[in-house]
Amino acid sequence: MPLRWRREVRFSLTLLLVGLLGMASAAAQGEEDFDPATHPEVKAMLESLSRQGVSERELDAAMRAARYRPQVLEAMSHAAERRLRWDEYRDIFIQPERIRQGVAFLDANREALERAERRYGVPPEVVVAILGVETQYGRHKGTHRVLDSLSTLAFHHPTRGGFFRSELEAFLAITLGQGVDPQTLYGSYAGAMGYPQFIPTSYQAYAVDFDGDGLKDLWNDPVDAIGSIANYFSEHGWQRHRPVLVEASGPEALPPDVKFNRTEPPDTTVEALKRVGIEPTAGNLQPQDKVVPLALDFADGHVRYVLGLDNFHVITRYNHSHLYAMAVATLAQRIQTAMDDRT
Repeated sequence: MPLRWRREVRFSLTLLLVGLLGMASAAAQGEEDFDPATHPEVKAMLESLSRQGVSERELDAAMRAARYRPQVLEAMSHAAERRLRWDEYRDIFIQPERIRQGVAFLDANREALERAERRYGVPPEVVVAILGVETQYGRHKGTHRVLDSLSTLAFHHPTRGGFFRSELEAFLAITLGQGVDPQTLYGSYAGAMGYPQFIPTSYQAYAVDFDGDGLKDLWNDPVDAIGSIANYFSEHGWQRHRPVLVEASGPEALPPDVKFNRTEPPDTTVEALKRVGIEPTAGNLQPQDKVVPLALDFADGHVRYVLGLDNFHVITRYNHSHLYAMAVATLAQRIQTAMDDRT
């Protein structure tokens, strides 16, 4: 294959050519796609990590073992292909079985959840809902070897290679620094890990040893996962004893000048929304309180209005999607209702 064509394939920014890139690279470099001896970018990354005190021998062995996975690039390119309506997204996560499992998880881990609430201010049902949406309470933590996923994305993603190189560096530092073989850990195709699906840099910043055993084990220890999620929310500004959202009413047609469904901090006043016909139907919001206006669409064309508060924005720091935050808030409410109904 001519060198010029290989370069065009490698640096194309069109997602259509990602698959061709994978096949060309795999064919050209074979099984040792990330061998530092033949891959200058990998070698430079490992030299940087070794200067930070990570074993050069172990780094070299890890990257020699990493494998190129074209299916990871395919999954990344397909992830945002179709925009889901709220009712479609909701039905993925808000199911009777997931609610029952959430109640069971809360019962089994009540002490840790209540301790996390005392320390970080995050209610048990919210922490449990994150785990329910992310991995169905640890049942589905991912089937992709994290080393392979992050290596593939770090050196072959057409637009976000720098981001994923940082995640790969963090992953190697975490595992080798703790004496864990990086080849043994599995997660999502994007490199998210364990019960809470933390990416490696989030692990470095927010993971906690919540059971005091000397390990921050998010893969096997639900107690560490509980503390780490609560710590993440606390560090991102979770407000203790404050709601996540407030229901609202509004016109059939969306007001054209309102910016809906954003994941930025609340910046629209209740008073401004009232002027265009959107008003809270519950809660004690004041005219100058700032909210995030949400318009949730359904198959029949109707719209549900919701006002996201500061804690709603905090949930979007975990995943930058208003639909994700709505799913977490809804699942948390359903779990709490199920708990209350037992009494």
